[in-house]
Amino acid sequence: MSSNEFYNELKDVETSRESRLKYANMVLNDMSLLPKLIDIMFRIDDKVSYRAAWVFEFVCENYIYAIVPYLDTFCNNIKNIHLDSAVRSIAKVCYFIAQEYDSKQPNTLKKMLKPKHREQIIEVCFDWLIGKQKIAAKAYAMDTVFLLGKNYPWVHPQLTQILEKDFQTQSAGYKVRARRILKKLKSHEL
Repeated sequence: MSSNEFYNELKDVETSRESRLKYANMVLNDMSLLPKLIDIMFRIDDKVSYRAAWVFEFVCENYIYAIVPYLDTFCNNIKNIHLDSAVRSIAKVCYFIAQEYDSKQPNTLKKMLKPKHREQIIEVCFDWLIGKQKIAAKAYAMDTVFLLGKNYPWVHPQLTQILEKDFQTQSAGYKVRARRILKKLKSHEL
């Protein structure tokens, strides 16, 4: 399938889980579509880009190792994502990466996720936390920074400061997640 044909296919992605999964399975069954999906996802001002991000989220949820050959591209470009629907999906992919990286089991992502990648993800997650992102993106960003920040002495104190500062002015959903992360941060200090 050509890039243009795939682009036109992605125009039909709907918000339903079934629709997103259908297109994710299309990619998972033909991995030659993955670089095309990533290219479309990073056309940041194109309305189809957020639909590509939705599909990418589902691809990574089902097979996180699909991202490994594209870590440089992903990490170098996530800071440019700005459409709310795309930010939420990208934040969730960052969380999937952080979870796999934090796993007790050896895995490919642990080997391939370089300090530069981790720092780029942490930086963009901090930007989402202090920016005007919606709660879902902020929630995934909190979790991601907590997990990836374990190896950086400056990260957890800064995360604590941001969460405590913003706590009173944020939504109930933010407060629930922030409270949980703050509790983990306190127990992690011990």
